[in-house]
Amino acid sequence: MTTTPISAEHDPEQTDADPRQRIRQRLAYLYDEEIGAATAKRIFRILETHKQLRNRSVVGPLWTHRDIVLITYGDTIQSPAQQPLQSLRTFLNRHLHSAFNMVHLLPFYPSSSDGGFSVTDFRAVNTELGTWEDISALEESFDLVFDLVLNHCSRENLWFIDYIAGQEPACGYFIEVDPSENLAMVVRPRSTPVLSGVRTRRGMRHVWTTFSNDQIDMNYANPEVLLEFVDILLYYFRRGARMVRLDAVGYLWKKIGTSCIHLPQTHQVIKLFRDVLELVEPAGLMMTETNVPHEENITYFGDGDEAHLVYQFSLPPLLLHAIYSGNTKYLVAWAMELERLNLPDSCTFFNFTASHDGVGLRPLEGLVPENEVNEMLGAMRQRGGYISTRRNSDGSDTPYELNISYFDAFRQSDGDSNQFHIASFLVSQIIALSLKGVPAVYIHSLLATRNDNVGVERTGLTRAVNRRQWDRSELEGLIANHETETGRVFSLYQRLLELRKEQPAFAPDAPQKILELGDAIFGFIRSTRDGDQQIVCLFNCTASSAQIDCSLLPENFNEWSEIICEAETRIETSQLSLPPYAACWFSNRP
Repeated sequence: MTTTPISAEHDPEQTDADPRQRIRQRLAYLYDEEIGAATAKRIFRILETHKQLRNRSVVGPLWTHRDIVLITYGDTIQSPAQQPLQSLRTFLNRHLHSAFNMVHLLPFYPSSSDGGFSVTDFRAVNTELGTWEDISALEESFDLVFDLVLNHCSRENLWFIDYIAGQEPACGYFIEVDPSENLAMVVRPRSTPVLSGVRTRRGMRHVWTTFSNDQIDMNYANPEVLLEFVDILLYYFRRGARMVRLDAVGYLWKKIGTSCIHLPQTHQVIKLFRDVLELVEPAGLMMTETNVPHEENITYFGDGDEAHLVYQFSLPPLLLHAIYSGNTKYLVAWAMELERLNLPDSCTFFNFTASHDGVGLRPLEGLVPENEVNEMLGAMRQRGGYISTRRNSDGSDTPYELNISYFDAFRQSDGDSNQFHIASFLVSQIIALSLKGVPAVYIHSLLATRNDNVGVERTGLTRAVNRRQWDRSELEGLIANHETETGRVFSLYQRLLELRKEQPAFAPDAPQKILELGDAIFGFIRSTRDGDQQIVCLFNCTASSAQIDCSLLPENFNEWSEIICEAETRIETSQLSLPPYAACWFSNRP
């Protein structure tokens, strides 16, 4: 776990325009001049091998207004007659081909735990899901997003088995630490120990395990590990990825005596990956997953030379709080801060409300008062939610993640008070579809899936509450019946997605202007760069009617068309009246 200090001779931020030279300088910083130069030569050989082996390449612009991502596990939609990946493809082609153009397939590799994130073989498909041919078949209809689980591997991975046996090169792939070392400064995402004991041929050793004792952290201070993951990154693009998600990347580099999160070396590794893509897959996309406070999260854009997309982690809990409390002031304040960011053209946000994990709570730090967060969490427990914790440096535990179906998070615990359940839930979804960035929809939000308490009992994992596996025949029956919650939500959501894809003003990098319209309303204007289309997005986040002063809206607004047409809006003299939980898109184009 040694590092080389920055010197003027190889400062990675004082780089040449040539990505090859940048790679050399980054490696010299991460290791030293001699090791860096030798590692650079090996990386360039990997790049040449990739060029020779690929039979496809990512083409086209980085993104357009038609890019909408569906997030799903490979086994979410099941059928007795097909492998899960085949059943998923059948369902998507039958019902969602016109709504989405990208599918984020959560880890489909062989794994020993954590919903696929304890990978035993990074270059294989879990045979219980299907084959690489099934992945290729899905790529015929959709662009694909793959996970690069680069912080750790399963203790059943052959690398770790070789480590136990003392076999090269894997015996240097993991981080051994004397348990007497003071690790109090290490930032923890869990309440489990940071070190796990393991018996090896050399005796008992303690290895770094950020997430669990089945997820052994990789040692990036060893260039052999970096080389492995450069090769895996490019392998995923050869296998059909348009975008790769860097899982838990903030914890990548460890240095005792530091927080071991967001270290400069971690950022340099991500920048190096970006340089690699610039050389061989310039239209390929890279996204970072860092479930941390907002100010830390956005550092992963770098200077436009790091991630193309950053998860908008503050959005899910902020939306939930705004609609739960009926007060948008914290959401508006955060969105106005985002507006001040001057993102490069090659960078944007990944907007989502729910995922295979829970609703992260660290991203609310500094945005919503702690007492208001705790009040909301109490209500979420009554709605079937679970709260996981993380260990602080002082030994205390604090809330880290809310595990709940995002659909059920809007369901009142009093069953007689749920007349606005679907409407309030859809407001959260339409806001996420409207904001600047690439929108992503977790499949269980689209399907109005309820809390899967049986899954929690079966697995012992609270995250399983939002990871239900559907029988395809049962699901299609519910979709066809608009008297069911699933049928109603799916139909409305599908129509919204198809409508959104036709609006150029919703391009991921199209300008956005936040409006100050009072605490009940969240509103903003999206517009194409040439100004040809403007859309005023207005959302009533309360159970009461709300009025908007039309002088705060664009000139000639009364001539614009509302294109969702689900809510009866009325312009009365100088006031626009929005009914409870109304979601509106007013366009200056017919």
